[in-house]
Amino acid sequence: MGSRLNPYVTFAGDARQAMEFYQEVFGGTLTVHTFGEYGKPDAPEADKVMHGMLESPSGFTLMGADTPPGTEHAPGNNFSVSLSGDDEAELRGYWEKLSAGGSVGVPLERQMWGDVFGMCTDRFGIPWMVNIAGT
Repeated sequence: MGSRLNPYVTFAGDARQAMEFYQEVFGGTLTVHTFGEYGKPDAPEADKVMHGMLESPSGFTLMGADTPPGTEHAPGNNFSVSLSGDDEAELRGYWEKLSAGGSVGVPLERQMWGDVFGMCTDRFGIPWMVNIAGT
């Protein structure tokens, strides 16, 4: 798989509709996973998007999700840059460099979906998400 860099957009409860719209625009394959699939299936936000990914025939990748419960949606600040893949050494190296001098919001560690994941903001104020699959 290697590593991939792409935008990750957070929506105010309409991620599914937005990602379906972008699929109409760019074509491709859309996968969507809900909060209910990875946690509390009876919670009010169970049908909201925890993670969506659109991969277009042109090679574009766009990821998106609804704002997580307990988090405020802030238009204009609702994006991150996502680094993902299965090369653990490469991605951990990027994590170390990006988080140095910045702040860590979610430590790089195993998550409920089985991957190693972390969130940080670099020293320039850019939010990053790093996901290492299959480790």
